[in-house]
Amino acid sequence: MMIPTADIATRVYNHKWKIDPIVRSLIDTDFYKLLMCQSVFRNRPDVNVTFSLINRTKSIRLAELIDEGELREQLDHVRSLSLARGESTWLRGNTFYGKRQMFRPDFMEFLEGLRLPPYHLEKRDGQYELTFEGSWPQVMLWEIPALAIIMELRSRAVLKDLGRFELQVLYARAMTRIWEKIEALRALGPDLRIADFGTRRRHSFLWQDWCVQALIEGLGNRFTGTSNCLIAMRRDIEAIGTNAHELPMVYAALADTDEALRQAPYKVLADWHEEHDGNLRIILPDTYGTPGFLSGAPDWLAGWTGIRVDSGDPVATTEYAIEWWRSRGEDPTQKLVIFSDGLDVAQIAALFGRFHGRVKVSFGWGTLLTNDFRGLVPGDGLAPFSLVCKAVAADGRPTVKLSDNPNKATGPADAIAHYRRVFGVGEQVRSGVIV
Repeated sequence: MMIPTADIATRVYNHKWKIDPIVRSLIDTDFYKLLMCQSVFRNRPDVNVTFSLINRTKSIRLAELIDEGELREQLDHVRSLSLARGESTWLRGNTFYGKRQMFRPDFMEFLEGLRLPPYHLEKRDGQYELTFEGSWPQVMLWEIPALAIIMELRSRAVLKDLGRFELQVLYARAMTRIWEKIEALRALGPDLRIADFGTRRRHSFLWQDWCVQALIEGLGNRFTGTSNCLIAMRRDIEAIGTNAHELPMVYAALADTDEALRQAPYKVLADWHEEHDGNLRIILPDTYGTPGFLSGAPDWLAGWTGIRVDSGDPVATTEYAIEWWRSRGEDPTQKLVIFSDGLDVAQIAALFGRFHGRVKVSFGWGTLLTNDFRGLVPGDGLAPFSLVCKAVAADGRPTVKLSDNPNKATGPADAIAHYRRVFGVGEQVRSGVIV
């Protein structure tokens, strides 16, 4: 059952954060964070990691838009949260990816006793510097709540002066836009597979939840689930996710030699394979360049289920992966490719048309599902922008991400140059970063 337009508008109009907090549960996060957290808890629990908020869209001066007191209230509220009994039962007893008890008892005991560690917040040059430092399994769970809070406070700041009818019309237009996208996706046929990946840069929790309900009704079994654990639990749908760039970034930062650095991304996946007994075998190859990663990959990785394409030219990357599988004696038609980089309907349709039947195609639809209010308010004040929260240091050493799109690279310039040499990354094509 969809929420009527007026309900979201009225909730927004009457916002009181203690009644409607931005992050209302420790599992209002992406599923892959919990999966990675269990792996880190088992393999690298004592590593000290620093996470930092990075606003790639400098023209949006967040510290001038968002009230610092409101931001601190929301962050402090998250620190008061603990795992509820029903949430713990869901994680302990549910079946994820066909496996029951994916989360081990020792990890669940850690999670049930967890309160997120302190944060450090200050203003500089119109931006917030928000950092989290501590043991890796604890601080890593700040990433998604921190992003969700900043994104929704920005939405609230833009909407605060709109009247009740303006809000109703705004949400009616946004709902119409989403439904038209769903109708266009439905036209791609019954083999489409698409999931919601929109937690981290959503317009709001209420809006993400509405979008998921619209996908359930509009796409049926073509909609495979959501990355958001709380919504997955409440709507009784699949929680979707595997792993992210954070793991190889930290493993690489801890490497003591260039050879250890070259092997770090493969060490991550060896640990992951052991952790999940052969499940969730999706490679994310672009942290230090997809071509180099695949050409140097051990043969056992070719037998994994598939890859996630998250930067660079998705067509070129997928064509390269198809040839890689063939060269390793694998059948590409049996491999899964998950596209997840700044997708919207036109790109989804084009990629589906090109690769359907050549590989198994799936899509993780993020920001332009849960935060597409482009052109709906004066000055385009709700247009999505590129905000990330990354691990920037591990045991005092800087982390680096190169990506297949150099505009997404992070880390000190000298470290980036060193990593490019070690991983043999040549010329890359720069492309705009939507998210």
